[in-house]
Order: sequence, then structure tokens, then C-alpha cells
Amino acid sequence: MIRRRSLAFLGAALLAGAVAPLVPAQAADKILKVGVSAGPYGDILREAARLAAQDGLKAEIIEFTDWNQPNSALDAKEIDLNNFQHRPYLANQVKSRGYKLVPLDPSIVVPGGIFSQKVKSLADLPAGAKVGIPNNPTNATRALFLLQEAGVIKLRPGSGTAASTLDVVENPKRITFAELDAAQLPRSLGDLDASFVSNNYAHLAGLKLKDALIVETKNSEWTLVFAAREDRKDDPEIRKFISIYRSAPVKAFIEEKFKGSILPTW
Repeated sequence: MIRRRSLAFLGAALLAGAVAPLVPAQAADKILKVGVSAGPYGDILREAARLAAQDGLKAEIIEFTDWNQPNSALDAKEIDLNNFQHRPYLANQVKSRGYKLVPLDPSIVVPGGIFSQKVKSLADLPAGAKVGIPNNPTNATRALFLLQEAGVIKLRPGSGTAASTLDVVENPKRITFAELDAAQLPRSLGDLDASFVSNNYAHLAGLKLKDALIVETKNSEWTLVFAAREDRKDDPEIRKFISIYRSAPVKAFIEEKFKGSILPTW
């Protein structure tokens, strides 16, 4: 009789033990790690993470100061997702570094502009002026297209999102290009005649897009996208986080906080 009760107790204990491991503690506490460059992009992601937590999804937003790091960390599986770049930049990194990364949904439009402390108009640039542009290829192209739109230079016909300073075929003011790290461009304004500054760094430096000499429009080809590794592009947690990001509450947050300087794509 005692033996039967012991076996029954043991069986009940084993059954209880068999149920608990169905959701391992490690899985229950899993945190989705999302990479971003320093600046206002992170504010939006943190708002999405706050809303995700209310829906049972934990997300940690990790800021990087170097634009090369979010893709390197993603490829190395140190993070699960990133949101800081446009498609041309991602395509260039995939091609040049062999990353197995893919673009997912678009997030925001972050227009860049050309700023100056020395002239009131790009038409006033002096002969031989020095203009700062980003030293990464795709953002350099953004700057060149904007200078072409302003009539300062002309690019080779057919130049696409891989255009470089070598594709400048008309340069009547004989301007020279100072290729600098994107984060350094706002600080270059005291030394150069003008500089292209993307809005995340303009925001950090206290520059206002309304004060730029020319600004990209919402139809820019350089809309930001989420990126993930190829093997996780359909991951349910990643898709859930992006869905929460691309929601009405986050859209309202962007519109209220950034007053049109950053535009949601949904």
C-alpha cells in the first residue's frame, strides 16, 4: 500500500515536472535585440519597444555610433534586427562585405539637407568652395543628387544610386568635396562652405531642416528599412515587432515628436 502511494506520488511529480519545461525559462525571457545608429531613430524604436512590452514582446534597443556596426553585429548574430539604413546602403554593404542580410518593411523617411554657416544660398557658393559629403558611398550619392538638384553640379547621365564624385561631369564653381564621417559633418560647418547632413545627425547637432539651403523631399529613394538575416526574415517575433512599429500609435508619436522632420511611411 505504501509502495503504491509512493509510485502514485512520484508519477504525479513527474507529470508536473513534464508540464513545466514546455516553456523554458530562457525562451520566456528572450529579448529581441534591435540595433540602430545614434540619434532620433532610437527614440522611435524605444516607443515601439514600450508598446511591444505591453503585448508580451520584450525588445532591447541598442545604439551604435559607427554606421558599419549595426550590420556587422546583425550578421554576427549579436542582434536580431536593425533599423538605421536605406536600401542602397544595405545593398552596398551586402555586396562589399558578403553579409547575408535582407531588407524588410520600410520604416521612416529621414530627409537630409545641405547646411552652411557661410552662405545663404547654394547659388552664393564661391568658386573653389569646399563642400562636405559623407564618406560612405550611398550617402555620398544622396549629397551629390541634392547638389545636382540645386544646380551646383551635374552628374553623368544615367548615374544611379552608386554615383560618386567621379560621375560629376559639370562643376562650374569648381567645388571640391571633403569626404567625412557622417557624424563629423555637422561639426565641419565652421571649416567648410557647406555640408550635407542627414537629419539624425542634424537633430543631434541642433540643426533645423528649415534652415537648410535645400532638403530632400518625402519622395526620396533613401527611405529607411528594417534589416534581418536571411534565415530570420520570417521570424514571428521580428514580424510582430515591425507590425507594432508600423502602427497608428507609433505614427502619432513620430508626428508629434518630430513635427514633420521625420516622416512615417505608413
